[in-house]
Formats: sequence, structure tokens, C-alpha cells
Amino acid sequence: MLFHFKAQKLDGSVYEEDREATDKFALYRDVKKEGGIIISADEIESKSLKKYFEKIDELLGSIKIHDKIIFARNLGSMLHAGLSLSRSLSVIERQSRNKKLKKVILDVLENVSKGETLHNSLDKHPKVFPPLFSSMVKAGEESGSLPETLSTVASQMDKIYSLQKKVRGALIYPIIIVILMIIIGIIMLVYIVPNLTSTFTELGVELPLSTRIIIGISDILRYQFLWFIGAVVLIVIGAVSFMRTRSGRRFFDYFFLKIPIIGQLVKEVNTARTARTLSSLLSAGVDMLIALTIVGEVVQNSFYREVVEDAKENVERGATLSSVFAENEELYPPFVGEMASVGEETGKLSDMFLEVAVFYEDVVDQKTKNFSTIIEPFIMVFIGVGVGFFAIAMISPTLSLVNAL
Repeated sequence: MLFHFKAQKLDGSVYEEDREATDKFALYRDVKKEGGIIISADEIESKSLKKYFEKIDELLGSIKIHDKIIFARNLGSMLHAGLSLSRSLSVIERQSRNKKLKKVILDVLENVSKGETLHNSLDKHPKVFPPLFSSMVKAGEESGSLPETLSTVASQMDKIYSLQKKVRGALIYPIIIVILMIIIGIIMLVYIVPNLTSTFTELGVELPLSTRIIIGISDILRYQFLWFIGAVVLIVIGAVSFMRTRSGRRFFDYFFLKIPIIGQLVKEVNTARTARTLSSLLSAGVDMLIALTIVGEVVQNSFYREVVEDAKENVERGATLSSVFAENEELYPPFVGEMASVGEETGKLSDMFLEVAVFYEDVVDQKTKNFSTIIEPFIMVFIGVGVGFFAIAMISPTLSLVNAL
């Protein structure tokens, strides 16, 4: 056991110390042999155990996008107030409560203190600071407007974060409804169907196919539950593994684009992300080709990524960016191509993309607010089909028995 104790020596001086001992009595004896008297002693965690938990916390801990937004915003504010980069990083490191982020900031601070640029120091942590972050910081350092650029980075990430939260929040309602339906269905199959099944068996009623299906599922849940759980786990693992393959991602990207309502929302979210990212990077002075490379990493759908890669190739050949958007109106609405064309003609491409981003962010915001109302009829139809099938399956044998009588 590890103790922290305060003791007094024979000369009257008081000292504090951490020491391991089998128990408090052993600690008192050891200190007394040394000529001291313990004033107070408290047990604390063992060093090895403390390190063990710290290691687990470090491995399981994550740096959320919200932490990165605060980092960028605070760093920009401190630099704008006149603090040096090293001192600003030191202050942020002391204020941060995220242990993983503190470790990263300390490493960045160490590299900056050695004379490296901030963007090079951030590039050494690609999992924490995405290319969008470091590229805009590089542009800010080269243009001498790092505080303003960091503020723009924070705003850009905040918009993306806000968009993600709205979409996830809109999906919570239908997911909860589906989960509740599954739970209620399992309860009925396990507790209600067996009673009806025994009744049908006693009366010798001929069972239709739908009823036999319901009874078969009920028997699996009652007598083969572990096999059922194992099959579900295998299906989930298989689906996740398939999603991680190129063909799997392609399939699910196409699937989500074609789902009614959801597909349109996916298109608008990716359009808003593309426009917002391009606007931020171009306004910061990032080269068009680099900006398009970063946009390709920001958009999540592979079909959109392909369009951005085509745009990059066209720009390299000297073609216009707007022509690519115009050729892919099944993904990017015509409004995007028109605004990009106006921006290229007027030399205000970043401003035009900002207007596109604001427009589609507002559209997504409005749709996510009304999402539960829009999707409610589809959920009701889904519930109605499930309940109807169950009711027909259970009532049909009864009707057959009545007709026979």
C-alpha cells in the first residue's frame, strides 16, 4: 500500500513523504525506528496502478472536434492580443483538460520552440489536425495573418461540427422508434406467440405460411437464443467489414444517395461541406489544387470525392472549375455550377462559394428541424405493415377454426 504521511523529527522539524508499507501499523513502526513520529497518514493509489489507469485513459481518450475548435479559437485570440506563439501554446496547454490534447500541444510547443513553423508542427499529428487545419495555418503564416486565419479555421470547423450534430439529431427519432419496435416484437414473440401456438396445436388448426413463419421465429428466440445472438453478431461484423472495403463503401454511398428524403439530405450536406471548405481555403490564400485535394478528404461520399478529383484534373489542364459542377448536376445542384461560374468571371470565387455554403447549411438546418414530421408517415407505414402482418398471421388460424365450426 502507498501512503502519504506527515511526520515530526526529534529536533521538531516536520516533513512529508510518500512511502509503501504493508499497512498503517507497519508504516508507524518504520518511521518510529527512524526517530520520527507520524502526525497524519493517508492511503493513496499505488504508483503502478495510477500509471496503469493513466495509460488506459490515454488510450481510450479522444480529442473531439469541439476541443480542436476551442484550441484554434483560443490560439487565434491570444496571438491577436499580442502574445507570442510559444507563450500562447503554453497557456492553452495548462488550461486544457483533455490529457491527450495536452500531450499533443506540448509536442507542438516543443517543436515551435526549436524554430519549426506552426503548420509543420501540426503536420506531425495528422490524426488530430486534419489537412484543412494545417493548410490554412500555413497560408496564415505565409500571409502574416495567422490570428485571423485561426479564427476562420475555428469558424469553419464549428460549421462542420454543427452540421454533423443536426443530421445526427434528426436521425435519433426514427432510430429510437425502430429499436422500440424490435424490442416489442421480441417480447411478443417470446411471451405471447407461444400461448397462441399451444392453443392452435390443441385444436389441430391448419396453419397458413405467415403463421408458421411467426411461430418459427418465436421458436428460434426461445430455444436457440444464443445461436440467434451469434448470427446477429456475425451479420453486424460482416456488414462493418464489408463497409470498410472499397466496394462496400461504394455500395453504401450509392444506397444512401438513393434513399428517399435521406438521399437529398446527403446531397445537400456534401454540397455545403464542399462550398464551405473551398470558400475558407481560397479566402485564406491556399492554392486551388491544394484546396481541391483537401476538399476530397472532407467530403465523405465516394461519388462526391470522384467529382472533386475530376475537378482537380480539369483545373490542372486549364479548364474551369464551374464546368465540372455543371457536368455533375445529379450530385451538385445547378446553383453550385452557376455560382462558381459567376465567381470565376468576377474573381470572387471564395465569396460565391460562401454564399452557396450558407444557403445549403440553412436548407439542411430547416430540413433537420422538420425531419421527424417528414419521416413520420414512412414510420407509420412501416409500423402498420409489421403489425398487420403479425395480426393476419395470428388471426387467420382462428378464422379458419370458426369457419370449420
